[in-house]
Formats: sequence, structure tokens, C-alpha cells
Amino acid sequence: MAAIVPLVTDLLTRIREISPHAEPILVISLTAILGLLIGSIKIRGMKLGVAGMLFSGLLLGHCGLRLDAHLMAFLKEFGLVLFVFTVGLQLGPGFFNSIKNDGLKLNSLAVMIVLLGAGIAFTGGHLLNWDLGVAAGALSGATTNTPSLGAAQQALAATSSDDGVAPANLAAMAYAVTYPFGVLGIILSMIFLRLIFRIDPAREVRAIQQRMGEGAHDVQRACFIIENPNLAGEPIKNVPGLGDEDVVVSRIRRHAKTQAEIANRDTVLQIGDVVLAVGSSEQLHRVELGVGRRVNEDLRKSPSALTSKRVLVTHRDVIGKTIQSTRINQRFGVTVSRVSRQDMILTAMPNMRLQFGDMLNLVGDEAGIEQAERVLGNSVRQLNETSFASIFVGITLGIFLGLYPWTLPGLPTPLRLGLAGGPLVIAILMGRMGKIGPLVIHMPINANTAFRELGIIFFLASVGLGAGEKFVETAFSSLGLQWMALGAAVTTLPLILVGAIARKWLRLDYPSLLGVLAGSMTDPPALAFANKLTQSDYPSLAYANVYPLTMLLRILVAQVAVLWLS
Repeated sequence: MAAIVPLVTDLLTRIREISPHAEPILVISLTAILGLLIGSIKIRGMKLGVAGMLFSGLLLGHCGLRLDAHLMAFLKEFGLVLFVFTVGLQLGPGFFNSIKNDGLKLNSLAVMIVLLGAGIAFTGGHLLNWDLGVAAGALSGATTNTPSLGAAQQALAATSSDDGVAPANLAAMAYAVTYPFGVLGIILSMIFLRLIFRIDPAREVRAIQQRMGEGAHDVQRACFIIENPNLAGEPIKNVPGLGDEDVVVSRIRRHAKTQAEIANRDTVLQIGDVVLAVGSSEQLHRVELGVGRRVNEDLRKSPSALTSKRVLVTHRDVIGKTIQSTRINQRFGVTVSRVSRQDMILTAMPNMRLQFGDMLNLVGDEAGIEQAERVLGNSVRQLNETSFASIFVGITLGIFLGLYPWTLPGLPTPLRLGLAGGPLVIAILMGRMGKIGPLVIHMPINANTAFRELGIIFFLASVGLGAGEKFVETAFSSLGLQWMALGAAVTTLPLILVGAIARKWLRLDYPSLLGVLAGSMTDPPALAFANKLTQSDYPSLAYANVYPLTMLLRILVAQVAVLWLS
């Protein structure tokens, strides 16, 4: 490496003389190439992933590669905005649902982990008389959370007399020193909790499956014959169980007839009619108790003029409306029986709000389905397009929100969400709404992933190049070892303490506990380990539940702590 660096530096000097603009592009590209190589190296099944970009920047920065300070600041901030905004768009649809019902308990545990980690980091830094940037960087690295590093650096710049350059670089170095054990420490904490509580992961998974009734919440179909004499002449909406909003009746075959007809909540029942109902197994069991026995018949295959078709929601006029308010049934004689949203299959409840990209299962005659299709959009081309106008509107609003000063008691300077928090909050709200006026808010998952990766590459590469000059001499000194020790405490102590509380007093099952621990650190490698350890996807459910709030909270806590302690 020592022999290669002078050659590269000389080459970049020659290129600068020919084209000054080509040099920074090459520096970023070289950093990205090396970072991707470092991130792809697996050690016992684990790899750094995109965090390898930081270490490549530190290495090349140590070897003398530089970027113009203003350009580096722009790339860092622009990359951070791209990253948090795309994350927010993805989190938006499920963010508010994640803090309801059982999610409230899981998120409370995650909040405890976040606050305990921040308390250990900043208290330890204060007792050891470290620069505030070191404590902020150690917190971000030990919890493997890159956006919180960006938020802390912005807060440090706002409170520092030297534009925050030195504290920001210290934060980056502390982040890099504590990050590797941050990944490993989460996994070690999971294993430690398993050992002290003598947990059998396979038995825990079987218990969850039994409790859930082997998929009791999955959407299923069943046909029932109307046998209850009290139901004769009653519309479906008045029938207990069958008229519930969580059950959809899409077809009916009248007594002594062979052809099926379309059904809706106003369809009147008679004794001997056979209906096709869609709902969870538990809901369908209640229908059987109140209506009549199940019959081995599939009305979808009965002779009729009815057909079914899956239609995409892409028309901006129906996005955000409930299924009932679209009046598809009344206008076209078409029933919505199921909704496919991302990886979930949901019962088409009347009050369900439609999102861009939902796939509706429509039941009706061909003419009615054609008319409903025109109303809903069903454009695959639109589904694969990115709405750049709404994205830049969102980024603009996010920047303004991030710059707005919020005066809070006890803080010496106003709190600003900054370029990490502002765009994240706006993106979550936009992802939830689905559209702003005529603008449909949509970014295909592939495009979202690509922009997110590009943003984090710009951010980490710039951070590494800026902090690389003094990284080696600091990281491998006694001071660097102290940073590692504090980082290890920040990683493991909150996880073990909260994990023990959740297991001993809240009786939380092990797969869900693992999901909370990984989600509270926003750490995908830890989630992959948890899924592998339990041989199930149950940890992913808890991870997805706590991830949105945790991501937002880590960004805010980093800023508030810096402003409060500065």
C-alpha cells in the first residue's frame, strides 16, 4: 500500500491539471470500490456491508487522499438527506401502526435501550473528560446507527466555535473505533440472554406457532350453507360474524340454483343459500357457529357469469380513500375480496384506506370489473415509475423543517431536526399519506434501495476521508482502547438489562426479544443472525415493529444530547 499511494497521488495530480472536476469523482469512486470490497468480506458469516465505506475512507484519508472541504461537506450532507429520506418513505405506511397494541410494549423496550445507551455514552464521556464529539460518535458506532452520527455532527457544528470540524472528525473516528464491536456485541448479548435464561429457541418457536393457531391470522376462504332460520330475509350486514367488517362475502349461490351471483353487505339471505366468505380462520369459525356448517364447495368454480381479477391501485384519485368510499360495489357491482399489500394479504375491510401499489382482488362480471379497473388505474408502468417531483418537494419541505428552531426548556440553543431529522419526519408523513394534492408519492423498492445505498456511500466516504488523517494514531492508542471499552458498554449493557426485564417480568418470547434487540440497534446483520438462530422469521416481525420509532429516536437523542451538554 505504501508503494501504491505515491503513484495514485501523482496520477491524481496529473488528472487535476487536465480536469480539476475529474479528480474528486475519481477519489469518491476509488473510496467506493475499496469500501464495497471491504464490506463484502465475511468473517464467520458476518460482514460490514456498506459500513466498509467508512473504513475505506479512513484508510485512503490516512494515506493522503483528500477532497475539497466544501465539496466534501456537500457530498456528506446530500448523501445523508438521500439516505434518511428514502428510509422514511419506506417506514411511513407502517410507522403509526407500529406503536399500537402489542407494538406499544415492544417499542417501549426499544426506547429504554436507546435512552440507556445514550446515558452510558454521555455520562462515561463526561466522567472521562472527553470531547463531546467522542461521546456522540461512540454512541452512534456502538449502536451501528449511521444517521445518528450525521445528526450529531450537525449539532456539533451548530455549537462549536470552529465550525465543528474538529468535533465532527472526532465523532467520526469514535464511530469507526466502536462500530465493529457494535455489530458483534449485539450478537453476543443475544447469546448471553439465551444462556442465562436457558432458552430453547426451537421450543419457543413451536409455542408461538401454537399460540397463533398455525396461521390463524392468515386470510382464508370458506363456503357456508345458511341453516339458521333466524337469518331468513336478513341482509348480510346484519348477520353476526358474517356481517363483521373483518369478513368479506363475495359470492352467493341461491338455494336450488346452480349459478353463483355476486354478493355484498346488502345481499338478503335465505335458508339453503351458499355463500363464499373471506377472512381469518378464527373469524370464519365464528361464521360457522352462527350461520351454518361449512360445505365442500368452491363458488369460484361454480357456473356463473362472475369472474375475478387482480387489479393494481395506481390512479391518484383513489389513493387514500377507503374501499367503501370508492363505491365500486354500488357503481359497478364489483366486490373487493382481498388486498395484497407488499408481502401481506389482507381482508378487504370497508374502512381500509387504499395505498399506491395495492393489489385488489375484484369479483364481478367482466364489464363491471373493466369499469372498476379504469377507476383504480391498474397501470404497471406507473407502478415502476419514480415520482421525482414528490421526492424533491419532500426533500425541500424536510430541509425547511430541519432548519426550523424549536425552543425547548433546558437547552442553551434551539433544537433543530437538521438534515437528518427534518427529511426523515417529512418522508414518514409522505409515505403515510400516499399523495400530496395531485402528486402521487411513490418510489419502487428497487429505486428506493439504490438511492439509499448511494446516499450512504456518499456520506460514509466523505466522513472517512475527512477523519482519516489522524485516525490510525488515535485508534491504536490508549485513548482508542478507552473508546472501545465505552462502546462495548454502550452496546451490551442496555441490551442485556432490558432483555432480562423483558424476559423475566414481561415474559416476552425469545424470537420477539431478539427482534426488539436487533431493531433497537437498527442492525440488519443482527436480525439475520436472530432469524438463523430461531430458524424462523418471527424476529423480523418485532424488528419491523420497533425499527421506525427507533430510527427517529436515535437521530433526535443524538442531537438533543449534544445541544443540552454543549
